[in-house]
Amino acid sequence: MKRDIIKIDEELCNGCGDCVPNCYEGALQIIDGKVRLISELMCDGLGACIGHCPEGAITIEKREAQPYNEIVVIKDMIKKGKNVIVAHLKHLEEHGETAYLQQGVRYLEEHRAELDFDLDKVKYEVNHGEKEETLEEHAHEGGCPGAVAMSFGNRKNENEETKQVKLRSELTQWPIQMHLVNPVAPYFRDSDLLLVADCVAYALGDFHQEHLKGKSLAIACPKLDSSTEVYVEKIHRLIDEAKVNTITVMMMEVPCCGGLLQMVKLASDKSQRKVPVKAVIVGIKGEILSEEFV
Repeated sequence: MKRDIIKIDEELCNGCGDCVPNCYEGALQIIDGKVRLISELMCDGLGACIGHCPEGAITIEKREAQPYNEIVVIKDMIKKGKNVIVAHLKHLEEHGETAYLQQGVRYLEEHRAELDFDLDKVKYEVNHGEKEETLEEHAHEGGCPGAVAMSFGNRKNENEETKQVKLRSELTQWPIQMHLVNPVAPYFRDSDLLLVADCVAYALGDFHQEHLKGKSLAIACPKLDSSTEVYVEKIHRLIDEAKVNTITVMMMEVPCCGGLLQMVKLASDKSQRKVPVKAVIVGIKGEILSEEFV
């Protein structure tokens, strides 16, 4: 069966990433400096990404694409390298494509000796830091890596010497959800903006005192929120009209959170002003994994 599907000219692609947040199925990622179609399964062929490519590197072609065959796809991706394989397997896991994930892993195991990368490292990365042998177990569960159920144990006695004190909120405005905020509200004017993924404040015990204090706040979920293209325009207005001084983007370590930083980059590219942007990655156990200006 022939169907429409996107085609990426890697020679024209400059890796800007403008197309990535406009692929609503999450089939595009930047890997090794180029935009890649990491799963033909999730490409609907509608071309929402095409109008956002400044280099004209994305087109739609009609070709045989059905029935979907994971073995054919994984064989083709092997020559593209380890990073593409990892992204593809994660993509299958995130969309609950359990059968295809199992097929892909099984094929890689059967051809381990022919691979020019370490399959165990691939498994480790797909497992998002969990032990290597659990990939197949999670394949049976399906779903997003960020939705895998975990218990961190009893934390009652971790800080026995810490006195229990009542901490006050450092929130100084309302509303805070990106769909509701007014980018020209007075409290954003000349402020240091903290743009936070929804889950961050629940993971960080000192969020108010160490991170929110003295800043304006907006929260969003790049995975579950709808119509997030509105967010890009609001961030653009916060930069050019509210004239925020800095933007700190706080995200969880799960893969889907990266879309929040991508929105800020897109908005920055549209803006006349340039402001410092810091990316902060928060671990699911409540630790800061990295902080860097981008």
